[in-house]
Amino acid sequence: MPAPHLVALDIDGTLLAWEEEPPHVERISDAVRESVAAVRDAGHHPVISTGRTVLGAIRVVRDLGLTDGWLVCSNGAVTARIEPGAPGGFVVEERVTFDPAPALRAVLDGIPGALVAVEDVALGHRVNAPWPDGEITGLQSVVPFEQLASEPVTRVVVRSPERTRDDFHDLVERLGLEDVTYAVGWTAWMDIAPQGVTKATALEVVRRRLGVEPWATVAIGDGLNDVGMLGWAARGVAMGHAEDAVKDAADEVTGSIDEDGAAAVLRSLLT
Repeated sequence: MPAPHLVALDIDGTLLAWEEEPPHVERISDAVRESVAAVRDAGHHPVISTGRTVLGAIRVVRDLGLTDGWLVCSNGAVTARIEPGAPGGFVVEERVTFDPAPALRAVLDGIPGALVAVEDVALGHRVNAPWPDGEITGLQSVVPFEQLASEPVTRVVVRSPERTRDDFHDLVERLGLEDVTYAVGWTAWMDIAPQGVTKATALEVVRRRLGVEPWATVAIGDGLNDVGMLGWAARGVAMGHAEDAVKDAADEVTGSIDEDGAAAVLRSLLT
């Protein structure tokens, strides 16, 4: 049997698609679901690696039928184990935090009307105002600024529906925040995490815990927050619909989400 591989799998746009029109139904194709199960059954280690919180990731884990293994969540700030018998179905093994106050002040001063949320791991978020349904997972607690900034957190999330994704990139340059890591999503959405923390940094810890050799690592993703893990993996694979910066960071490009590109890569590990 081939040596066990660590296979890092982004969720949104890689394993899971969502309908463009409301109600934006999420879907995982049968081909992807079956290929994840086949890789697991062959002795490899599928590791979900996502910008989602652990609460958002565990829903996908259940849909995939995974009953053990590791989760890298919140773009690397939270690492958890799948544990069906535990509350919520997971156990948080590590969290990396930072002081959110400077970032929150800069964002709220620089982006009037922005929605901001700080992550309460395994619970939900504290927010400055209610967020649209389905955009963040778990409980939402509307609190004043002092409570948003009162303690170290794993992540700050910023949403400004009136702005475009390009606007956010410009804002990142203008705000000039220090000691944090940025990830700008497909929409006008930005994650702010502890400095130096990415999916790649958390995956390296998981790799060592699993005893997988560096050459036996695979990563599949489609977003800018996947660039680090694609470079980290011995075989980094970008989805066919990814933008050029993501493809440039990868060793190869597979089909798009509509073509079940992730399933093709997973099947290649079975031969």
